Amino acid sequence: MAIEHEVAIKPDILFAEHDGVKLLGDLYLPKGTGKAPVLVGVHGGGFQLGDRKFYRHWGNYLAKHGYAVFSIEYRLMKPGVKTWPGVVGDCKAAVQFVRANARDFGVDPDRIGMIGDSAGAHLSALVALAGDEPPFAGQYPDDPYADTPANVKAVIGFYGAYDMVAQWEHDQISRPLDQITEKLLGCSPMVSRKAFFEASPLSYATVDKNSTRFLLIYGREDDIVDPATQSEKFLTALKQAGFFARTIVVPGAGHFWTVDPVEEPGSVGAYAGPRVLRFLAGTFPEEAAR
Repeated sequence: MAIEHEVAIKPDILFAEHDGVKLLGDLYLPKGTGKAPVLVGVHGGGFQLGDRKFYRHWGNYLAKHGYAVFSIEYRLMKPGVKTWPGVVGDCKAAVQFVRANARDFGVDPDRIGMIGDSAGAHLSALVALAGDEPPFAGQYPDDPYADTPANVKAVIGFYGAYDMVAQWEHDQISRPLDQITEKLLGCSPMVSRKAFFEASPLSYATVDKNSTRFLLIYGREDDIVDPATQSEKFLTALKQAGFFARTIVVPGAGHFWTVDPVEEPGSVGAYAGPRVLRFLAGTFPEEAAR
């Protein structure tokens, strides 16, 4: 029977300050594990809302099963405030911070992954695949851990947006009054297709980056982020480039359920949770910690 750990929560940890904004994270830590694998948790919310508390249920669940979670905040879009591409640098800084302080936190600097939903899955995939590519490389050279590597072993993405042109096209019908991609990138694809290309994790699914494992989780009934043009298209690109990539397709599920309790009987989390643990066990085998 798998060991269940007590969970220690260390809240309100300052991991970076970008453009005068203090960025905080909450650490969910399994007790008694020595050097635990750790996932940086990146919340969803259309780049406009959300906070690090969105991962309190997954943070507790994963820590109970031996995986630390550092749930973070990043700068959100506001009228007149430009957050792109700096928001990718916010998330990248969290990975660098965790790796640099791994010994103090009791986590393994060689076993770091990311977990994100919706916008958070998009940002996590970009950090993993394009963190050292323009326009995301060298964004904040004065960060105390700017020279620390930001590579990760795995990305778990819940219903993420991986092709920004496809998301823009979908938004014309599904949410014409809330053009998220245009607000984030500052233009439409007709003004700059390069901006949309650079902002799409799909663009970086190439053979030279295929050491990162991916688990893509989504529901067939998602009307916010279309599975066929996002997770399924991204999965195909990853496999074509030789990535280890797996999916969890949740029957009847829509969008934005990662904030719900994970172990509630009959919930989407109860369906996905054990499958996530199996993926993590294969990604971070025990012998790798010895």
